[in-house]
Amino acid sequence: MLPARSRMTAAADFRSAMRLGTRSGRATVVVHMRQTGNAQSIAGFAVSKAVGGAVIRNRVKRRLRAIMREVLPTLPDGTAVVIRALPRSAEVDFARLRADVTDAVGTATRKLSAL
Repeated sequence: MLPARSRMTAAADFRSAMRLGTRSGRATVVVHMRQTGNAQSIAGFAVSKAVGGAVIRNRVKRRLRAIMREVLPTLPDGTAVVIRALPRSAEVDFARLRADVTDAVGTATRKLSAL
């Protein structure tokens, strides 16, 4: 489980990361990333009804939180990450979802450091 202090909860944080940050997409997810200047890195998840019913959406969110628990400490301090799940994320296994997320986060990190 992702620690509570590492979770993005404010709507303004989601908007800021999605509109002003870099973006990297894969078949199952789109990763939005932005440097906030805060001491702590945070992650948020956007899983719409297009992904599936409530049970499916919650399963996808649990998987994404587990993946980000491993990835978040490797990111620079003050990084805000929003992961938007695409409908295909409900159909793939955990290993494929993890590969897509880590690959997209790596690409977004490279884009962010190039700015």
